[in-house]
Amino acid sequence: MSRLRYWKLTVDDVRKAEYDPKKVLIWEIKCPKDDKGAVFGVYSYRNGTPWDYESIKGIVFYHNMIEQEEVDRITKFLKEKFGGEPAEKSSRIFLKGSREIYSPKEIADLAVQLGDNFEVSTELTIELENFSVPEQEKSNLPAGKILPIPGQ
Repeated sequence: MSRLRYWKLTVDDVRKAEYDPKKVLIWEIKCPKDDKGAVFGVYSYRNGTPWDYESIKGIVFYHNMIEQEEVDRITKFLKEKFGGEPAEKSSRIFLKGSREIYSPKEIADLAVQLGDNFEVSTELTIELENFSVPEQEKSNLPAGKILPIPGQ
């Protein structure tokens, strides 16, 4: 299985993208708050996010140097949008069983909403599996932002 990660994508890069959502393994929207390290990120792993020895399906977000009030606001925003039951583990909030998204439009729209609601810039990453060269060429994703992932 070949895997490619497109990283440092903009909302416009993703909005123009065309790919089969079933090929997305992971997507992430990184949201830096300042230049001192305050950041949060929203992501989803198609095969579930590790929690100890099991995987949890649903949307997840992590946070670093974010005030608890803001963490609560982000949790509420994501729960209202995707559902699921919030569960906290260290600096990650899992929305267990929440609705998952993988289409470029939904991911781009979420990035815009996060940027607008939480006054952050956004940087997106999308990892795809079995993404052939012809699919890459038709995807409208920038070839200069591909990071091949070695191995299987």
